[in-house]
Amino acid sequence: MPLTDIQVRNAKAGNKPRKLTDGNGLYLYISSAGGKSWRLDYNFFGKRKTLTFGTYPSVTLAEARSQRDDAKRKLAEGLDPSLMKKRQQLEAKAAAGNTFGVIADEFIEKLRRDKRAEPTIAKNTWMLRVLAAKLLPYPITQITPKDILSVLTSIEKSGRVESALATRSTIGRVFRFAIATARAETDPTSALRGALQRHVPVSHPALTTKKELGDLMRAIYGYEGWPSLVAALKIQALCFARPGETRSMEWAELDLKNAIWTIPAAKAKMRREHHVPLSSQALAIINEMKQLFGDRRYVFPSMMSGKKLLSENSMNSALRRMGVAGNEHTAHGFRSSASSILNESGEFRPDAIETQLAHLEDSKVRRVYNRAAYWDERVRMMQWWADMLDEQRTR
Repeated sequence: MPLTDIQVRNAKAGNKPRKLTDGNGLYLYISSAGGKSWRLDYNFFGKRKTLTFGTYPSVTLAEARSQRDDAKRKLAEGLDPSLMKKRQQLEAKAAAGNTFGVIADEFIEKLRRDKRAEPTIAKNTWMLRVLAAKLLPYPITQITPKDILSVLTSIEKSGRVESALATRSTIGRVFRFAIATARAETDPTSALRGALQRHVPVSHPALTTKKELGDLMRAIYGYEGWPSLVAALKIQALCFARPGETRSMEWAELDLKNAIWTIPAAKAKMRREHHVPLSSQALAIINEMKQLFGDRRYVFPSMMSGKKLLSENSMNSALRRMGVAGNEHTAHGFRSSASSILNESGEFRPDAIETQLAHLEDSKVRRVYNRAAYWDERVRMMQWWADMLDEQRTR
């Protein structure tokens, strides 16, 4: 007869192990020490096997019967329930090890192997390790769209709309990497398209008159901050590269003898090598940095760690401390300043200015951005620009 809950509860140990049969192969095994476990004896292609469902009272009589019925269904389908259980245990163990954090780290390492730009790697690391930190400990297969949306809405509510959208995209790339490496089957971020506030791009604020720039340069030259930060701001003004390119400038990229800064394709936004003529003023600043940090990798090392570059917001934060509002000018704004003033000067051809700014032209014929492109004119342009800034600063 089938067992009852009272029989199972009151069953006592004997001098040797014994069994209480429930029916259809299921029985309660009671060890001589008193331990109780649910077991099922079955035959699989002529081989006698035993499957354990768990211990009593953790697994109740009703739960044991349910597991027995499930095992019988597998047997009817020609499957070995013991083998299926071991496989599920291995999959659960693998899932527990394949956390979002583990796979995110592998994804970041892949970016390095793919020679992605350091600012790109740093930004992806920041989004995954900081903004999406809540997801890191969870097995990637157990993360739902709701979990991700909770992280993203928290970022969005802090006012970082663009960061929320970028983080959703980066989280999605981690999931697609997990799918490609057979550790996930779906990308839950695809269900979140349209769930976040749409980002409306805005132009970078910039000062566009010589007088305004002169006032700003006086503030920069008078700023008493970390030496590499002050120097980076000066070089940003003099060379008007993209801020990430300036911050990540390395000694290996500089040919001081020939006054050339070569930005590698991996760091450049347009993914092509870009050459910047260095004015005499820029060379002087870089040589000052060489005296201070010539033994480091980066020309402008971080104050917190000499082995790392300046943080992404360091230059803009310094401008704010100088009293320059965010809606007036940014580190990126020096590019707009240079474009406006150089074009207004009438001294240089627009193509030469656009080449110096490393902008991508629409015409394929004009996509020749090698060192020779308008080089002599660009050398003269960069010295003219530096002299103009000095003139306005010292008035």
